[in-house]
Amino acid sequence: MVGRWNLLILALCLSLMVLSLASDCPNGFVYKRKQGCIDYDECEVDKGDTPPCQKDMDCINTNGSFICKCKDGFQSQTESSSAGQTCRDINECDVDNICGANTICNNKISSYSCTCRDGFISSTGVKEFHGNDNVTCTDIDECGDKEENVCGQNVKCINTPGHYRCVCNLGFGLKSGKSNFTGNQEQCEDIDECRDKEENVCGQNAKCINTPGHYRCVCNPGFGSGKSNFTGNQEQCEVIKCDGFEDMLTLTEKFPVSHDVMTQLKKSCLRLKQNQTVLKGEDLLERLLFMIDDLSSCGAFSSNRKVSTLLNVVEIALRLIGPFIKTPGTKKRSKFTEVDLRVHMGAHLPQGPVNISSKHAKADIQWETAAGHPSYYPGFTMLSLLTYEILEKSAGYFSGMKLLNNQSFEINSKVVTVTVSNRNTSHLEEPINLTFYHLKESNRTHKCVFWDSSVDEGTWSDRGCSEVTSNPKYTVCSCNHLSSFAVLMATYKIANKFELQLITWVGLPLSLVCLFICILTFSLIRSIKSPRTTIHLHLCISLFIATFIFLVGISHTENQTGCAVVAGLLHFFFMAAFCWMCLEGIQLFRMVVLVFNTNFKTLYMMAGGYGVPAVIVTISAITNAKGYGTERYCWLNLELIWSFFGPVCFIIIINIFFFLITAWKLAQKFSSLNPDLDSCQKIKAFIITAVAQLCVLGITWIFGCFQFKEDTIVMSYFFTIFASLQGVMLFVMHCLFSKQVREEYGIILSRICAPKKKRYSEFGYSNSSKAHGSKSTDTGESRI
Repeated sequence: MVGRWNLLILALCLSLMVLSLASDCPNGFVYKRKQGCIDYDECEVDKGDTPPCQKDMDCINTNGSFICKCKDGFQSQTESSSAGQTCRDINECDVDNICGANTICNNKISSYSCTCRDGFISSTGVKEFHGNDNVTCTDIDECGDKEENVCGQNVKCINTPGHYRCVCNLGFGLKSGKSNFTGNQEQCEDIDECRDKEENVCGQNAKCINTPGHYRCVCNPGFGSGKSNFTGNQEQCEVIKCDGFEDMLTLTEKFPVSHDVMTQLKKSCLRLKQNQTVLKGEDLLERLLFMIDDLSSCGAFSSNRKVSTLLNVVEIALRLIGPFIKTPGTKKRSKFTEVDLRVHMGAHLPQGPVNISSKHAKADIQWETAAGHPSYYPGFTMLSLLTYEILEKSAGYFSGMKLLNNQSFEINSKVVTVTVSNRNTSHLEEPINLTFYHLKESNRTHKCVFWDSSVDEGTWSDRGCSEVTSNPKYTVCSCNHLSSFAVLMATYKIANKFELQLITWVGLPLSLVCLFICILTFSLIRSIKSPRTTIHLHLCISLFIATFIFLVGISHTENQTGCAVVAGLLHFFFMAAFCWMCLEGIQLFRMVVLVFNTNFKTLYMMAGGYGVPAVIVTISAITNAKGYGTERYCWLNLELIWSFFGPVCFIIIINIFFFLITAWKLAQKFSSLNPDLDSCQKIKAFIITAVAQLCVLGITWIFGCFQFKEDTIVMSYFFTIFASLQGVMLFVMHCLFSKQVREEYGIILSRICAPKKKRYSEFGYSNSSKAHGSKSTDTGESRI
C-alpha cells in the first residue's frame, strides 16, 4: 500500500517538474519532450478554428511569432503588419497605359483584364488579356472588310481609326446638308448643278445639261470653244468666224490642191460652229502646212495683199486647230514650214516662262500672256511659232518704214507667225522676246518689225517692236503685241556709184603702169640705189601686186575658197605696203632729224616689211578663217576688218608723228639753206615736200576709216581718188620730182632716140653715174 502511495507521489512530483519546465518556454514556443522548447506555428489552425489573419491576408509564420501580409492585388490600409490591419483591393487600371493603345482596362478583385476598343481587334484574337501578354489592338477597316459598301450607293466610305465615315460622291449630297454620316442613316442624292446655281455655271453663250453626279456644257449654235462639251470655266464659248477663209479660197482658186485643203479647213470651221465633230487636230495641222507648201512652191504670194491674206488665215487656222491638239503639244516640219505648238489644259491658270523654237527663230513668252486675263481663262491655253522657209522672198514691202537718205531694207531672217489662244494681244502687259538668226551675217543695223496688214494692204512696220541686242549672227527683239515678225537689215546705196567705179577702174590701171615704171626705175638704175630706194622698191612691189589682185579678183565670189585666197593675199600685200610705208617714215626721220649715216640692214627691213604682215595674216586666218570673203567682195568681213585697220591706224599715227617732226625740221633747213628765198618760194617748197611725204606715207588711207558710216559720199570720193591714184602719186613724187631720176630718164631716152651717139652717151652715163653715185649716199638731207 505504501508502495502505491510512493509511486503516486513520485508521479505527482514528476508532473510538477514537467509543468515547471514547460512554463519556462517563451511565447510562441512549446515544450516538447526530448526536444525542449520549439517554435509554435500559429498559422496552422484546425478546421473550424478562427485563422489569425483576415481573409484578404496571408499568414506567414516566424520564429516564435507570425505576420499577416496582404494578398496579391491588395494593399494594406495601414503601415502595421499585425493581425489587426486591413487590406483593400488595388485598381491596376489606374496605372497609365497598362493595357496599351486602343484598349479598355477592366479592374477585378485582386486582378484586371484588358479588352480592345470598338473598331479594334486583338492581334492574337483573344477577347481579354493582360498588359504583359504582348497583345496589341489593330484598327478594323470597316470600309474594306465588307462585301458591300457599308455606306450605300453614290457614297464613298472613308475609314478612320476605330471607326469610319461616309461622304457623298462629287455631284451628290445629303438632304440634311451634313457633310458626312455613318451606316445607312441617310442617302446621297444627285445635285442638279444647272438648277441650283444662280448664274449659268457654263458661262455665257453655253447651255448647261445635268447628268447623274455631274453636268456638261455645250456651246450655243454659232459659238465654239474647241471642244464639243466641257464643264465649269474650263472653256469659253466664243463666236466662230469662218469668214476669214473666204479670201484664202479666192487666193487658192488657181491652185487646186491648196484650194481643196482650204475648203476642208473652212468646213471644219463650220462644223465646229454647229457643234459637230471635226477632224483630229494633227490632221488639220498637217493639211494647213501642206497648203502653205503648195502655195509657196507655186509662187502664189505676188502682192502684199496676198501675203496679208496668208498670214491672217494662218493665225485663224492655228487658233482653230490648237484646241484639238493633245497636251503637251506637237512639233511638225514640212518642206517650206516648221511649227512648234504647245498646249496646256486644266482648271488652273498656267504660270511661268515657256520657250517655243524652230531652226531659224525662237520665242520666249509667259504662260500667263498666252492664256489671257484670269477672269476670262477658258481652261485651255495654246501658243505656237510657225516659220516660213521662203516667204521672205515675197514679203519685201517696206512702205510702213521710215527711210533715211539712200537707205533701203532687206529681210535678213525667216518670217514667223506667233499665235496664242488669248484673243487680246494688241497690247501685251508682258512683252515677248523673239530671237531671229540672220540669213546673212552682218554688222549692219537691224530692225525688228511685224507685218501690219492694215497699212497699204500689208507692209512691215516697227511699231511696238524694239531691238534688245544684235550681233552679226542674230538679233533679239522685244514686242508688245503678237503678229507675224521678221528682222530687216538696213542697207545704204552709195550715190554716184557709177562715177566712183569709173574713178576706180581708170585710176587703178594707171597706177599699175606708174608702179611698174617705179619698180624698173628703183631696181635697174644703179646710180640711185640706196636703203631709201630699196624701201621705195618694195613699197611699189607690194602696191603693184595688191592693185593687180584687186582688179582681177575682188568681185569673183563664185568660188568661196578662191575668194578667201584672194582676200588673204590682198590682206597680206596691203599690210606689207603699209609696213614699208612705216619703214619709209622711220628712215626719213633718221635722215632728217637724227642725222644717222648708218642704214638699216636688208634682213631687218625684210622682216619688218614682209614678216610682220605674214604674222598678222596668219593669226587672223587661224582665229577666224571664215572672215576672209564676203557675199559681194573678196575682202575681209566686218568681224575681221580690224585686223587690217587696226595696224593701219597704228602705222598712220606713227607716220603722222614722223611727218610733223620731219616737216618742222625741213622748214628750218629751207630757211638756213636758202636765206634769200622769199616767203612764197619757201611756202611752195614746204607744201610740195609735205604733200609728197603725205602721199608716200599713206596718210590718204585715213579716209577709208570713215567708210563705216552711212551717207559719207564726200569721204568716199576722197578715198577712191587718193587710193586708186596712189601709184601715180608715188611715181610723180619719187621719180618725176627727183632731179637725179629725171637725168637718168633723159640719158635712157637719149640712148634710145640717138643710137649713133652711143659712145658719148656711155661716157656721159658713166660720168653722170659717178657724179650721182657720189651724191647718192644718205647725208641726212632729203632729196625731194
